[in-house]
Amino acid sequence: MNYTYLTASNVNTIDFGIWGIIAAILAIIGGILVYYLFVKAKQNSKNKFLVWLKDFLAFKIMWIEDILKIFYYISTIFCILVSFSLISFSFIAFILTLVLGPVVIRVAYEAAMMLVMIWRNTRDIAENTKKK
Repeated sequence: MNYTYLTASNVNTIDFGIWGIIAAILAIIGGILVYYLFVKAKQNSKNKFLVWLKDFLAFKIMWIEDILKIFYYISTIFCILVSFSLISFSFIAFILTLVLGPVVIRVAYEAAMMLVMIWRNTRDIAENTKKK
């Protein structure tokens, strides 16, 4: 005889699959409702928070610049601190990591920031050329 038992891991997998489907359907419905009822709404609110929230949801407010700056500082400090662990391994590796690590991180950060600056300048040009 072949008995099949539901174990705790099988039940969790089944529950997660069902909940995943329900969550996906609710997310699709919620996303469509938020977009059409709030972001695309024609009326402008006098409430400052609602104006900010509408701009935030419409991606007129971008956080990526601040996030990139924070990640740049964290990455640079981490690179400098890790370089000190290389002293016992190789003094040359320590110096190269200490000097070139922050330079490479800075170049990568500036490349990412160029995309943000292109977006900002394009937005400014679009706003200045709109017919009033």
